[in-house]
Amino acid sequence: MPRLSRRLAALAEWVPEGARFADIGTDHALLPVYLALSGRIASAVAGDLRTGPVRAALRQVEAAGAGGVVSVRQGDGLSVLAPGEADTLCIAGLGGAQIVRILETGGPRLAGVRTLLLAPQRAEGAVRRWLSEHGWVLDAERLVEEGGVIYTLLKAVKPADGAEAERRNRGLYDPEVLAPRMPEIPLWLLYDMGPLLLRRPDAAFRRLWEAEAAKRERVVRQLERSASPEAARKAEILEREARLIREVLGCLPAET
Repeated sequence: MPRLSRRLAALAEWVPEGARFADIGTDHALLPVYLALSGRIASAVAGDLRTGPVRAALRQVEAAGAGGVVSVRQGDGLSVLAPGEADTLCIAGLGGAQIVRILETGGPRLAGVRTLLLAPQRAEGAVRRWLSEHGWVLDAERLVEEGGVIYTLLKAVKPADGAEAERRNRGLYDPEVLAPRMPEIPLWLLYDMGPLLLRRPDAAFRRLWEAEAAKRERVVRQLERSASPEAARKAEILEREARLIREVLGCLPAET
């Protein structure tokens, strides 16, 4: 049985029993092999664009004797899947913009998927925005700290009824979520911080966003050394963002 990192182990907990699973950007295929050996999934496709990881994945599958369940394929994004082949899709370790591109170009290969498990390394807000604008609803969010890095994990589901998805997303991204302590949160900040994480903030969430505010403040101090109008505009935007983040942190409910 492969040993999973904390991040992959957390994603494994979200995989539905009997899933037809696909792991895009699989690297060594640790997650699909683990799920296959644990009997949690019916089938798996382990896809990667690069030759090196595909070879490593093939070795992992062969060594585990999981070839009857896990199929390793080389290709870009969801091109490794046939339409309807997977109902649960995992994309971990890629940037948010790259994850959005993969989902955006999925076409009929994404049509049969009902559960998305995503772990963007950055631009999490772009991923949440895409999900909410394309009929997906966040079902769970989690922060996992590993090797001094805080990773964001997202689980999204696809309701059969588009009106149901729209209704649930309106509730999730309610700008008055912290009212009356904070009357309204801008939508971009809800996307960035995460609507479920905001409702149940833990110590990792607070550390993550304290660091994000401090990072913006450092950049503002650097920009203030410049006399250019462009630097002044950027400094104003970042200063406003840092102020909003700190305002949100000051209005959060007690740690759970």
